[in-house]
Amino acid sequence: MKILMLCNKSPWPKREGGPIAMHAMISGLLQAGHNVKVLAANTNKYTVDPETIPCDFKERTQIEFVNIDLSLSFSGALYNFLAGKSYHITRFHTRAFAQKITEVLQKETYDIIQLETLQMATYLDIIRKYSKAPVILRAHNIEHKIWQRIADNCSNPFKRIYLTHLYRALKRFEIGILNKMDGIVAITPVDARNFDRLSHSTNIISIPFGINLETLSEDPIQPEEASLFHIGTMNWFPNEESIKWLITEVWPMVLKRLPDIELHLAGRYMPDWLLKLSAPQVTVEGEVPDVWEYMQRFSIMVVPLFSGSGIRIKIVEAMAAGKAIITTAIGAEGINYENGQHLVIAKDARSFTEAIVKLCNDKALRDSLGKNARMLIAKEHDNNKLMQKLTDFYTELLQKK
Repeated sequence: MKILMLCNKSPWPKREGGPIAMHAMISGLLQAGHNVKVLAANTNKYTVDPETIPCDFKERTQIEFVNIDLSLSFSGALYNFLAGKSYHITRFHTRAFAQKITEVLQKETYDIIQLETLQMATYLDIIRKYSKAPVILRAHNIEHKIWQRIADNCSNPFKRIYLTHLYRALKRFEIGILNKMDGIVAITPVDARNFDRLSHSTNIISIPFGINLETLSEDPIQPEEASLFHIGTMNWFPNEESIKWLITEVWPMVLKRLPDIELHLAGRYMPDWLLKLSAPQVTVEGEVPDVWEYMQRFSIMVVPLFSGSGIRIKIVEAMAAGKAIITTAIGAEGINYENGQHLVIAKDARSFTEAIVKLCNDKALRDSLGKNARMLIAKEHDNNKLMQKLTDFYTELLQKK
């Protein structure tokens, strides 16, 4: 098949969950024998020098970029507020990107057009004008649910009014666009069920984030001493929220029982309050050059997530790395786990503390969780098998068209 993929960020480099998920799917589709063309936004939020893209990836995807400035402006925010539009979406709509889509579609005919994230759906009308191919939304999250949580938790009454507008406008756009898609590829079964409830579409499938274990080391390093780590992009509200809770609610209780334990925090866009943090036994490392190498240094991953949707890419990667993981039910969404066998689920500060203490004191349990986690990823997140499932889904859509 010839597939055109529109991306809200560059799928290279693999520095965040979104680009990692996009890169995994692109690589899997190419390996499965499909022809994939990539058109990506190059934004000030995730800027890429096209010259740094590996030659092989560049040649196989014929990747092209269009610069988009996502800087917030008062006039833009006010206009969208008064017009009842979603500023999250309209910021991605530019004349230059629309022209590039038109140029690409007039030059080539595609079997499938895949939109990576909701933001790219702003170009649906242009796509329909120049192509008869089925248009697929690959949703990394249910976007409006995240912003609903942010609005609900905002204590500033004036800011909350605006955030509530943002959430409601985004929800209207998201639900409206779902019913215009030829198919929806959700990243978790939970999201797929929610999309089914929100839309009239019958062409919905769940394809989780896939990993090619053949490219990873067969025997991940397991440190003898217990140590805790978290890694995630910190300009994503649910991540910042979770770390703030971990440090204020859980960490003091942990230190009372394990005074020598260390917590390491890594990720892009660390907020100032974290960079200036002086909490005992906490090291803020910021962005790291090699995530896989970073994970090998520690034994226990902590992900106290209480909002968001989709699948946590870093949890899947840590499971593939054979790490013991403590998270919440929301953090583990999209993973077919058994609590206590593949990872540990905690629901509040006390149960999180107990889980940390238990795993720190029991290396055999840490090793068992890590081994089982890796086996589960090999079974259910094999990228080659997932791409075959996606290919079958697309074949059925083409037969219906």
